[in-house]
Amino acid sequence: MFIVGLTGGIASGKSTVAAEFQQLGVPVVDADEVARAVVEPGEPALAKLIETFGETILNDDGRLNRERMRQIAFADPAQRRKLDAIMHPAIGMRMQKAIAAAKGPYLILMVPLLVETGQHRLVGRVLVVDVPEAIQIQRLMARDGSDRPQADAILSAQASRQQRLAAAHDIIHNDGDMASIKASVAILHAAYLLMVNDKSAQNIRLILPERPTTSPS
Repeated sequence: MFIVGLTGGIASGKSTVAAEFQQLGVPVVDADEVARAVVEPGEPALAKLIETFGETILNDDGRLNRERMRQIAFADPAQRRKLDAIMHPAIGMRMQKAIAAAKGPYLILMVPLLVETGQHRLVGRVLVVDVPEAIQIQRLMARDGSDRPQADAILSAQASRQQRLAAAHDIIHNDGDMASIKASVAILHAAYLLMVNDKSAQNIRLILPERPTTSPS
């Protein structure tokens, strides 16, 4: 199956873009959803997290307290590496099963850390949802209640905006309105359907929405 790796920095709007592809009948495998599934009670990954970080990472109902886990991981690079060493293999195995089971003209594989983990080399196409870092920070603080130091730490733990854009075949600029996103996804969907059947079309690079190269007079 032709796989498009969808990525972008935190709070860039990846889920919004993925939902638009789903509306067009394209299956989406979401690494975040998989990450939540592999730490449900009874899952081996949760047992390893408890063994490594202690039971303080749990809520009273035995489920993972994601905010507490995030605070521990992003406060110390060594702790984040321990978390990644547990989570990445578990997520990878579950995602491979989901990919094998997917049906559709092509597949969207949504991975926030696609570039950081090197998985961008394993997909046929990389689609980056891009926004300026100032907008990311603003959205992150509003969405999660993070303060500015927390937001900065989260961004610094990810690939830089420049690194993501360098890995991109296609780019959606998500600093406009919803109509712009819908139009961009429709264009990309048509292009990806073409690429499925015509490999020569894969030489196209799409940056959407299209913007004028000069300011209007």
